[in-house]
Amino acid sequence: MSHDLLPGVTGVLALADGTIIQGLGAGAEGDAVGEVCFNTAMSGYQEILTDPSYMAQIVAFTFPHIGNVGTNSDDVEQVSGAAETAARGAIFRDVPTDPANWRANSDLDGWLKRRGVIALAGIDTRALTKAIREKGMPHGVIAHSPKGEFDLEALVAKARAWSGLEGLDLAKDATCLQPFEWDEGLYSWPDGYAWMNGEDARYNVVVVDYGVKRNILRALASIGARISVVPADTTAEDILAREPDGVLLSNGPGDPAATGKYAVPEIRRLVASGTPVFGICLGHQMLALALGARTVKMEQGHHGANHPVKDLTTGKVEIVSMNHGFTVDRDSLPANVEETHVSLFDGTNAGLAVKDAPVFSVQHHPEASPGPTDSLYLFQRFAALMDGRK
Repeated sequence: MSHDLLPGVTGVLALADGTIIQGLGAGAEGDAVGEVCFNTAMSGYQEILTDPSYMAQIVAFTFPHIGNVGTNSDDVEQVSGAAETAARGAIFRDVPTDPANWRANSDLDGWLKRRGVIALAGIDTRALTKAIREKGMPHGVIAHSPKGEFDLEALVAKARAWSGLEGLDLAKDATCLQPFEWDEGLYSWPDGYAWMNGEDARYNVVVVDYGVKRNILRALASIGARISVVPADTTAEDILAREPDGVLLSNGPGDPAATGKYAVPEIRRLVASGTPVFGICLGHQMLALALGARTVKMEQGHHGANHPVKDLTTGKVEIVSMNHGFTVDRDSLPANVEETHVSLFDGTNAGLAVKDAPVFSVQHHPEASPGPTDSLYLFQRFAALMDGRK
């Protein structure tokens, strides 16, 4: 293998097929291995890079201007786990600029350094995106060396040796270590995030944390929920002992079949209890597994805040936020489960509901962050199911 580094190169992306993409390093120094995906959102890079669903992934941003608004303490989506339980790398077309936003309290480069996230800038992200669309999400190693010193053969070998996301239970690392309560609601100008008084709550909701985002919890709190967040391996018996009006199965990283080895039996018990259940993203996939369906790995996945999804129960088309590399095989849905949402990009399943139980789920992120709020009504749909149970 022979690659000549161009003058001034301080960052590279080494792919398992031997491709070397050269550019300018940013963020932390060193190297990190992961699955390379692209995200088409035009805003919200901080929320994307702190979403635990991106654990073990390197995110290439198709929008060219990343870093312009800096970073701040409010836009972190991660609730549990260390920085390593979110995106491991970031790829930009342009070198991040100094921030120009009143909310910023740090520039992007310094923030990435503190989180240990390696970045690569100054590359043709259109070409990389096209390659992913045509060949699927590759295994890669992103590396940053201010001195421009890289062992390219070793980096390619590391990319080839990585096992990939299939078969990986990453939720065990992204989840909380012990139960906790949540009482912060959605953001509103100019007051900021609302504090919800648990004594006035209408619902008692348990959230099973597979890598939950803050804004899922905020959206739940804003419908009047008193929220208890519990670790991914919590038993149905312990969850039901909290006497919940409803249970939410959160988003998270990794292969749903791998996490499902311990989560699916508990989800089945929750469904059998008659308690309203709402699944989001990974929670949607594992609910499908619990109901008897299958999940499969996607070639390029869905990552962005501009995905059209149709709600088949209302006929409404929504623009939603998505972030997943696995999907539910719609042909495997059992007779008592109906498909409620479908992606208008590729026709894949985006939602389901049990016909004879207060149980439903969606593949997309109704809380967005980043993204439109077209699907926030799903939290009200969950509230209606809890009202019906009461």
